Amino acid sequence: MKKFIVSIDQGTTSSRVVLFDTKGNIKFISQYEFKQYFPRNGWVEHNPNEIWSTTLKALKQVIKKAKSLKGNILTIGITNQRETTILWNKKTGKPIYNAIVWQDRRTQEYCKSLKNINYENTFRKKTGLFIDPYFSATKIKWILDNVKVSKKLLKTNNLLFGTVDTFLIWKLTKGKQHLTEATNASRTMLFNINNNKWDNEILQKLKIPRSILPEVKNSADNFGKTDKRLTGKEIPISAVLGDQQAAAVGQACFEKGSIKSTYGTGAFVIMNTGSKKINSKNKLLTTICYRLNNKTTYALEGSIFIAGAGVQWLRDKIKLINNAYETEKIAKSTKSNNEVYVVPAFSGIGAPYWRPDARGLITGLTRDSDWKTLVRATVESVAYQSYDLFYSMNKDGLKPRIVKIDGGMVANNWFSQFLADVINLKVIRPKVLETTALGAALFAGYQVGEFKSLNQIKKTWKKDTAFKPKINKKLRNHILHGWKQAIKKTLA
Repeated sequence: MKKFIVSIDQGTTSSRVVLFDTKGNIKFISQYEFKQYFPRNGWVEHNPNEIWSTTLKALKQVIKKAKSLKGNILTIGITNQRETTILWNKKTGKPIYNAIVWQDRRTQEYCKSLKNINYENTFRKKTGLFIDPYFSATKIKWILDNVKVSKKLLKTNNLLFGTVDTFLIWKLTKGKQHLTEATNASRTMLFNINNNKWDNEILQKLKIPRSILPEVKNSADNFGKTDKRLTGKEIPISAVLGDQQAAAVGQACFEKGSIKSTYGTGAFVIMNTGSKKINSKNKLLTTICYRLNNKTTYALEGSIFIAGAGVQWLRDKIKLINNAYETEKIAKSTKSNNEVYVVPAFSGIGAPYWRPDARGLITGLTRDSDWKTLVRATVESVAYQSYDLFYSMNKDGLKPRIVKIDGGMVANNWFSQFLADVINLKVIRPKVLETTALGAALFAGYQVGEFKSLNQIKKTWKKDTAFKPKINKKLRNHILHGWKQAIKKTLA
């Protein structure tokens, strides 16, 4: 019988489930988009029940496909949009409010007040993060303060918190397991990455009760089994990783100094720093890359909030394109950006600026500017934002030579080449672009003994295309100068 590993990849705009063989090849994908809610300016929400129903629907299709291929599913790995916050009733399993998404900025003023009383240094030393609405902690606080039923449930000890991984594990095991793992915990702003524990001091300062928090496990670990009423038979859940860390695993970034950049809804650069935590002097985050056998591997991360979401904006809001694939052809058909820049600060701006109050800007428009210029400038903005992250890494004394890239946007050859030109580094795209799903599958396989070592996992990684910088230095400096001016205007 063939052996398969299933990966649940629950993202910001869709839930997808991928069937892999034990060599890391994709056999089948099922995917469903779900609705984005924007109740107020800067607020972003999902319906947790929709996250669950789309995930379950996709999972059932994948199980059916595995049967038709005469295969046995060994295990499930889960990877998820990080920081997104859900609180639910322990008795009924019903969420008490919509999921507050990582992009949401509603706690901006509260974060400002925490910074004003000089909490930032304490939080940074313990969690590796800045005080920002991006992380889960202030989202939890907002729900506790604003959703009446939370007080009642707290009194009877019937309130639970989870990031999306925790919520899915709870649902898949029919409420038997309330668990998360180290990479997801490290994005809550409540988890001390030095001792790998929920931090009592931070919990007290934010008045968040410890009783609502899940138990934190290794990235490859025993997370219980699916309920057979849902999946036909019990299937072990053997790995969980936040999406960016899962992509680092899928890209085999196991050596210190290895680096990947993922271009999905947002874009995220992660550099493996080994057993050593590097505290960036240039506003990058210190985070957990993965934790295996209670041994933590750390990472330095740069976060861009709007990447593929900018392309979605072109498609859904201003209706310049019908689908993302068109952007390559459109960008190729234009000779230059005609000095037009889009700064897509639709939900504030992330690293290295950390300005939740910033908003989007288009600069350099003339009578000659057309819709194609705008499409190109939006795609270009993702490469420029990446430049800002790599520039910060260089200032921290870290000089990568190669960057492995993945995510939906990198299927666009024009973008991948432009990225290499702008960041002035060799960029490598792998054969499997679903590296996020792959990372969770590989760690799940490792936990059940299908892979004996990280070295064996590394051998599953295969190169597709390498992009080397081709642009001349003068032109590169010129377009980067234009970007820096656009950023100045945005921050002003």
